[in-house]
Amino acid sequence: MTGSLFAAARACLDAASPDDKVAATSAAAEAFARGELAIDDNAPPPESIAMPGRPPCPRLVHPRELPRRGFGTPEGRAAFIHSIAHIEFNAIDLGWDAVYRFRGLPAAYYADWVSVANDEARHFTMLRERLRATGHDYGDFDAHNGLWEMAEKTAHDGLARMALVPRVLEARGLDVTPGMIVKLRSLGDEDTAAILEIILREEVAHVAAGSRWFRWFCERVGVAPEPKFRELLAQYARAVLHGPFNFEARAAAGFGEDELAALRQLSG
Repeated sequence: MTGSLFAAARACLDAASPDDKVAATSAAAEAFARGELAIDDNAPPPESIAMPGRPPCPRLVHPRELPRRGFGTPEGRAAFIHSIAHIEFNAIDLGWDAVYRFRGLPAAYYADWVSVANDEARHFTMLRERLRATGHDYGDFDAHNGLWEMAEKTAHDGLARMALVPRVLEARGLDVTPGMIVKLRSLGDEDTAAILEIILREEVAHVAAGSRWFRWFCERVGVAPEPKFRELLAQYARAVLHGPFNFEARAAAGFGEDELAALRQLSG
């Protein structure tokens, strides 16, 4: 007896509490790996999702309303861990929405994004446990909704989604995380640094999946990837992309020479 992968993805998106979303994600990923969730060509078309399931807290505010805190105080460190946990919590939904939203694609596409969603749930769990060790929990600090807003903007187009969510928003983590790790180690926070090292290593593969499927979509419609990427950046993400850039990690994540050269110009 098999179920529908799309129905399972929607259930994961709808799960509101962190515990429920992580549990639903793990169960769905395991069921998919066992061949128990079918890529159902006759499934109902995807519905628009104004907002996936969310707990009552954290309160979502405009990024400008978030206080700037340094790492140097226990409260600042906890707020930092919370901000990364929030990104990973959103990334669970981004993985599942990539599965749920876009239909008629190769089986390998769905396998990639189920795997990404499952990784993000594990990352969130590690960060939440670390946050609890500081005396806080997920929801204790305000957060913003920028990641999901980009998912809404690209819900109509898998090509735009692959270009802008993995290759812009998630790739930002490749750029900034090494510096965070150095800073945390200088403050003696080896536990958080070790978690970020795992996340950085695995996020390279997530961005690489975005690169792979972005190029697949481009090939399908007969457009050149590099100019299309620049066009989409100008249309959707002009204010988001700025240096410094981790060129080595981006190259490993599937950025081409022309794209890296364009980033070098931006950072120069």
